[in-house]
Amino acid sequence: MNAQVLGISIDHVPCLKAWAESLGGINYPLLSDFWPHGEVAQRYGVLREQGYAERAIFIIDGEGIIRYIDIHDIDDQPDNDVLFAELAKISPEAANTQQTESEQPEETNMPHEGVIMYCTSWCPACRKARAWFKEHQIPFTEVDIDTTPGAADKVRKWANGSRTTPTFDIGGEIVVDYQIGRLEELLLKKRKTRRWWF
Repeated sequence: MNAQVLGISIDHVPCLKAWAESLGGINYPLLSDFWPHGEVAQRYGVLREQGYAERAIFIIDGEGIIRYIDIHDIDDQPDNDVLFAELAKISPEAANTQQTESEQPEETNMPHEGVIMYCTSWCPACRKARAWFKEHQIPFTEVDIDTTPGAADKVRKWANGSRTTPTFDIGGEIVVDYQIGRLEELLLKKRKTRRWWF
């Protein structure tokens, strides 16, 4: 859509490289706002007093004018459809040729049984959930909503239109977000009814 994604962080370059490698690589440039510390974040009004930046998205047009701002919780991922709509306002011609996420093919080969975690590769809460499942030796299937057609739409239906990760499908019962108490309750119930192998 005639747009260039840039990631910027107050971390230094080696830290950004390590983070990108931990996700299996990033396909857009990562910029370091390390020195002078947080100067760019401060200019954009998103540097906290504690010395770190808010999680924020800025859409800047070809004239250098900020056209959209979204500041959100560190664990939340903004809806890509909202961003596509904002980009379409700036460049309607490009939008007409771009297939959006909602136009992706219907879901294919998605798991339907056991413990299923709908997640993203970058989500901190997803990392915690993976570790929790491993610690408790609970087998689960992971579905990346960024790469699996139809998965993001499923999560949106369950999470009132939001792409909340992780979202869990445990034997047909849905848990939106990383709620340990609710997960334990459902898993214990399944274990007691002997419908599960763990």
